[in-house]
Amino acid sequence: MNVQHRVFHSTTRLVLAAVAAGSLAALALTGPAPRPAEAVPGPSPGTYAGPGFDTCEAPAADVMSTWLGSSPYRAVGIYIGGNNRGCPTQANLTPSWVNAQRTAGWHLLPIFMGTQPYCSDSSKIHRFNGTNAAATGRAEASAAALQARALGLGTGSTIFSDIEAYSTTGRDNISQVACTPAVTTAVLAYQSAWTSRLHELGFASGFYSSLGSGVRDQVAAYNATAYSRPDYLWFARYDNYPTVSDPAIPGTYWPHRRIKQYRGGSGETYGGKTLNVDRNVLDVSAMPSTPFGDFTGDGWSDLLVRRVSTGWLILYPGTGGFVTPPTRLGTGWNIMNAITRSGDFNRDGHEDVIARESSTGALWLYPGTGTGFLPRVRLGLGWNAMREITPVGDFNGDGYPDLLAVKSSNGNLYLYSALGTSRVSVRMVGAGWNAMSELVGVGDVNRDGHVDLVARHTATGVLWLYPGTGSGFGPRVQIGTGWNTMRDLVGVGDLDRDGSNDVLAVETATGKLFKYPVPGFSFGPRVQVGSGWTSDLKPLL
Repeated sequence: MNVQHRVFHSTTRLVLAAVAAGSLAALALTGPAPRPAEAVPGPSPGTYAGPGFDTCEAPAADVMSTWLGSSPYRAVGIYIGGNNRGCPTQANLTPSWVNAQRTAGWHLLPIFMGTQPYCSDSSKIHRFNGTNAAATGRAEASAAALQARALGLGTGSTIFSDIEAYSTTGRDNISQVACTPAVTTAVLAYQSAWTSRLHELGFASGFYSSLGSGVRDQVAAYNATAYSRPDYLWFARYDNYPTVSDPAIPGTYWPHRRIKQYRGGSGETYGGKTLNVDRNVLDVSAMPSTPFGDFTGDGWSDLLVRRVSTGWLILYPGTGGFVTPPTRLGTGWNIMNAITRSGDFNRDGHEDVIARESSTGALWLYPGTGTGFLPRVRLGLGWNAMREITPVGDFNGDGYPDLLAVKSSNGNLYLYSALGTSRVSVRMVGAGWNAMSELVGVGDVNRDGHVDLVARHTATGVLWLYPGTGSGFGPRVQIGTGWNTMRDLVGVGDLDRDGSNDVLAVETATGKLFKYPVPGFSFGPRVQVGSGWTSDLKPLL
């Protein structure tokens, strides 16, 4: 990372940097007295806010011990691999070294210095282009995950791809091909494939680059539906300001998942031990897994869809969006007129599906395996009398997922409590529900320990949140209007793992798929996550 980076500075910030650089740098480098170190549990880097450094060669154990006791640093970047990595031998970087540093209290930042984009400002010789960018990103993510596991960096750890500054004008400094805005597309394709593949392998994705090129382009594509965005952002801006905030990065982008490299390589000495380091400041926290909606078991919300014309059941794997190619799970599902995702109904660690057979009214459990289904089990008969069969999660707090359903003849809402592979109790929890449609279990969005429900008033299009109490519902809260323009509302868990549950819905007129974050008693701004969702595609609740 110790190369010259393109950055954008306003005149004001340049003046402030020139005036205050000395004091700010001193504060960041000497800082308060080092805090007592504790072992870092779980995936790297874990949760940490404070100073960090990176250096080409993993330092010797005695240097790390001395710096832990004398320096303000508690985080260190380590170059775990890549065909463009400097210091290729990395004699100190072993599984025992990794374990020792994590046990001592160091937050490790794994960096993979792989193939660079054409028109890179660096002198690295291995480069990708628009033709092979995605394939290269996927292959290098596989190599990075393999290396991380070999070093003892556990599942869920974040691996940062190091993409040095690049240009969209002039000529490549090695091949002499013309640099155009197409290099941006290549970098986005590489990083998207890197991210998706790491998610498949159980790791989180990080991205390091200059604020003036790679980060600029990731910010512009933050909500783009064609790419999987990285989970963590590490941006370089050499202005001597140790803060992860920057006007070029909206505050809602990568909250508590940011690192800033604010000063390039130079020597520092603590306890008589000297290293040449880049200075960083971190504000990172561990990513929460989605509380439900994870069919594959990789920690990310997935989407199950029935294609009406063929009867196929299709899995759209989630990686924060739905850019990974879908997989067909089975055929013949058109004999069912209601299909829902029930959560882990049989408690075997995999999400299941419940479906009602049109001709008989039988309700069937399809135990999920993460890639398909085990033989189905019949749960009951007579279910053609019910509509809006909705998985709601563990409504009554007994540890098992439950179902809600409306009886068509009287509009009563019933709770079906679960145990193992059978329904053991039925209880009415509301009346007048024939006026409502698009019932959706959304999890515990108000953080009171009980799962909640969203429903649309069919005549008016008003959307209501019904807070669960464990035995019924508290007073409902209006959270939207105009929802008659939407169809196929789905509670999908925490799609982007930002700590808030999400609802998906299709705009009927356009076929666009939107994500609506539900951080509490209201919706956040919606974000488009797909297109082409015709009436032939029916997302499962």
